Amino acid sequence: MAIAELRSVVLDCPEPRKLADFYAGLLGWKVTYEDDDWVSVRTDGGAVGLSFQRAPDYQPPTWPDPERPQQFHLDVTVDDIDKATSEVIALGAVEAGHQPGLGENWRVFLDPAGHPFCLCWG
Repeated sequence: MAIAELRSVVLDCPEPRKLADFYAGLLGWKVTYEDDDWVSVRTDGGAVGLSFQRAPDYQPPTWPDPERPQQFHLDVTVDDIDKATSEVIALGAVEAGHQPGLGENWRVFLDPAGHPFCLCWG
């Protein structure tokens, strides 16, 4: 029996609305709450979401450099990697310079605040 139910994954960032818009565009979710320091996105009626909290002294990960490790990353599944690559770049992502899975079924990108995430297929 579970003790708790996951409500949200929260990411520190310098601009909560900017990062919320990025993930809303990536996942097709909607902003469900917003104030100056916190923005949340969820599916319609979704129990679990992503939230973004302002961190004025935020320092993005420098992964794979252990000086500031990735902290976390999201894996999302796509049908067409080339199309999805173009779309996430248009949203503000950049392809990570380090691609440990090159030749595998994922590619690593950095969101607008520098958090790594992977597009996975197959």
